[in-house]
Amino acid sequence: MSATTGGAGVGSPGAEEGRDDGPTAAPSGWQLLLEIPLRRRVAILVSVGAGLLVALISVAVFFTAYRALYDQLDQSLVERATAASSSGLADPSLLFKVVSSDALAAGDFRVAIVSANGRALFIQGSEPPVGDPEIAVASGMPQPPRTGFVGGAPYRVVAVAAGSGRALVLAQELDPTRRTLSRLAIVLVVVGGIGVVLAAVTGVAIARAGLGPVERLISATERVARTGDLQPITVTGGDEIARLTRSFNAMLAALASSIDRQRRLVADAGHELRTPLTSLRTNLELLVAAEEGAASGRPDAPRLSDTDRAELTADLRAQIDELATLVGDVVELARDDPPEVAAEHLDLSEVVERALDRARPRAPAVRFEAELTPCEVVGDASALERAVLNLLDNAAKWSPPGGDVRVVLRAGVAPERPGTAVLEVADSGPGIAPEERELVFDRFFRSADARTMPGSGLGLSIVAQTAARHRGGVSAHEAPSGGALLRFWVPRA
Repeated sequence: MSATTGGAGVGSPGAEEGRDDGPTAAPSGWQLLLEIPLRRRVAILVSVGAGLLVALISVAVFFTAYRALYDQLDQSLVERATAASSSGLADPSLLFKVVSSDALAAGDFRVAIVSANGRALFIQGSEPPVGDPEIAVASGMPQPPRTGFVGGAPYRVVAVAAGSGRALVLAQELDPTRRTLSRLAIVLVVVGGIGVVLAAVTGVAIARAGLGPVERLISATERVARTGDLQPITVTGGDEIARLTRSFNAMLAALASSIDRQRRLVADAGHELRTPLTSLRTNLELLVAAEEGAASGRPDAPRLSDTDRAELTADLRAQIDELATLVGDVVELARDDPPEVAAEHLDLSEVVERALDRARPRAPAVRFEAELTPCEVVGDASALERAVLNLLDNAAKWSPPGGDVRVVLRAGVAPERPGTAVLEVADSGPGIAPEERELVFDRFFRSADARTMPGSGLGLSIVAQTAARHRGGVSAHEAPSGGALLRFWVPRA
């Protein structure tokens, strides 16, 4: 047995010199990521996210195991040291008689008795790490377990009070614990790597399954742009992609309907314009021929009397007016969006009064009876006046000479139209057949009886369009007198 005085060594770790790399350019990785196709981007993000999660879990497991193993080792050492100091083994003479160096080596333990003056007694060949913490315990100041080194080998060291001015130091080698932690780290790295690979495979599968409908939607939009084919896309499932597909199909249907309406408008307008243009051309050719005949002086040349010339000139003016009206109506109906006119607060009764003032000279053989209640609305006064005038002209056209056109403007009280201004125009004509009441507001629709009368079938279409632009509506009914009753309503202000 030998006695050795242990001193506390003070170590000062060298500070790692920092490096100043200087300012660096802003990273462009995010921009590069945005340029990657969405499917690959989703796969990359899922893989990276899952990899980070696996790494975080692995680090958490490793440090939890690290802390648990060290706590277990510390608790075991403290219990053994406490039991040894309580059993009298803290007496140097008894300790070295009972405990042999072979027994300590077999258990990977090292034992020493440290006094408050720094003197340490231990069995030769099994000296534990002794320093200031152990001397402090001998002086009556408890210290937590620590890691020390003997010959480069790590030991876990605990010190407990063993009487007045003494401490029992017990140390156990850490190599077995560290080997366990190393094996655990290898297992976690392998499992984490497998988890990252599985995450990458899962990310690719998720991207392929989740973005398959998006790929079909992209192919459909490219097909529409390339061929103009507006066929809807097949909808599968009920997720957000399915909702997007249904919305896209609704957009395709609206676009197809708009194109169809435009085509029908062009075709119907061409058909309606052909008749007045043909009549206008015939009358002009007749007038030109008469003028040329009169200028030639030939006896057989066609001539027109003053009366015929006046009638022909009046017909030309009427046809030009009809043609101008028709072109204006077609242009008005061809607008998909309402004209950019600032809405204003106005009294609809004043608009109806102005329309009546214009309608009475046009139909002097018809009596207009008006019952108007002031109704404040918000809208375009010019468009509303034109719509009301079309209603009045239509009623005057169907009323016989001496007939009455009744005009009523009132606040809407019907349950289906509360808070509206309702204009009713009733004529004294033959009325509208029930099966045609839903069609009279269509473009260029003309009943069999209306084909022999002037007009293009656009007046009531403009009325319906004006009502829709003002968030209102129109409808056709039978008047109490047996004629047609057309109802027009818009929201009150």
